[in-house]
Amino acid sequence: MTVAIDYYFTPQSPWTYLGHARFVDIARQAGATVRLLPTDFSQVFAMSGGLPLGRRAPQRQAYRLMELKRFSESLQLPLHIKPAFFPVAGDAAARLIIAVDQHDGVEAAMRFSGAVFKAVWAEERNIADVTVLAQLLNEQGLSADRLELSGSAEVQQHYDANTQQAMDAAVFGAPSYVIDGEIFWGQDRLEFVSKKLAAQ
Repeated sequence: MTVAIDYYFTPQSPWTYLGHARFVDIARQAGATVRLLPTDFSQVFAMSGGLPLGRRAPQRQAYRLMELKRFSESLQLPLHIKPAFFPVAGDAAARLIIAVDQHDGVEAAMRFSGAVFKAVWAEERNIADVTVLAQLLNEQGLSADRLELSGSAEVQQHYDANTQQAMDAAVFGAPSYVIDGEIFWGQDRLEFVSKKLAAQ
């Protein structure tokens, strides 16, 4: 029986970027099915009591920067802890990932998601800019038509449904990996994801 993993994330999350390649490998090795669920975490935070980065206490913001540096160095992944385009709106990129998933399949959407995360954190590109999103599609060999599709009511409904599903599942942070109702929050929990999959 194939195990399904619900993958909740937001395109501008550095923690999702830091875990994405490892998560792809873990899921592939386990033969698991991934359900990509780009989520509007502004709504999730409003429901769960989380605060946007700019409203967090200074000591929490400072510690976040230290942790990003630590994980970047430990994982040997390039990361600007204060990229040129951050904070950045992620809704357009999220809807585009959904459109790619719908029309090109989950593997293409996983690759494209990785390119979006890298664009923010390693390449300092503005994922709120439609020109950048078009460039990313081209770089991944995907049709530019996906941009138009990403603006459809159907894709927005899908995005809204993902967000509601995240709240119903008690998800409160990105990335979250949910297996059989069990939440694993954060890229630093991927070891436990791997163990859970091995036990299935």
